[in-house]
Amino acid sequence: MPNRRLPGPVLALLLLSSCGEAQETASYLGPPGIAAARFPAPVRPVAPVVSDRWQGEDARERVGEAERVLAWLDIRPGQAVADIGAGSGYYTVRLAARVGPEGRVLAQDVVPGYLARLRERVAPLPNVSVGLGEPGDPRLPPGSTDVALLVHMYHEIEQPFALLANLVPALRPGARVGILDVDDATPRHGTPRALLACELAAVGYRQVGFHWLLEAPPRSEYLAIFEPPASPPAPESIRPCTP
Repeated sequence: MPNRRLPGPVLALLLLSSCGEAQETASYLGPPGIAAARFPAPVRPVAPVVSDRWQGEDARERVGEAERVLAWLDIRPGQAVADIGAGSGYYTVRLAARVGPEGRVLAQDVVPGYLARLRERVAPLPNVSVGLGEPGDPRLPPGSTDVALLVHMYHEIEQPFALLANLVPALRPGARVGILDVDDATPRHGTPRALLACELAAVGYRQVGFHWLLEAPPRSEYLAIFEPPASPPAPESIRPCTP
């Protein structure tokens, strides 16, 4: 386990779930959505995928990142949460503890190597399923998700309008989408908050919350929360935003 300072609830869940026989991590694969080629490309650079980690987990724990983000998103026991771009699983294991045995975490990534390592990490967690997504389609099962979380990866999505549109059918009534990013240009692995709001609005999402991760300046890292549209728009109706 890469992180040796897991919060108590996470560690307890890991210990309990590893007492029995070893089990294979469950997989999921939803039906394909609208072809990404039908959507416009973003009018700004797309950052390359360079790592499955944002920062060291100890550093993130010291500022209480996950605790704050999960509280702002009001994630509760029994919910189903999609960790889109799950990477090394920093949020996946914490979400698994938060939603509990009656909840479910769908951990998705587009890099097979990242998923292979993630499968090993979450093997003891029976409420986690892992799936390989596509650059413009998370391939989540329809009606499967109460909360979708995208952490430090929105600026790396090759087809953001396609992904946002194809995410809509997976979201349940009252669902929320949380995007954690840095208020900086996309080539520097951030997304300006105004640009983020514009791109999500172009697909029909409505921003309902915004939080700076750190209370005191200088502030750069933020969580933006959105409500999805009732149905995705026609790809041809989407107009990209100018940075």
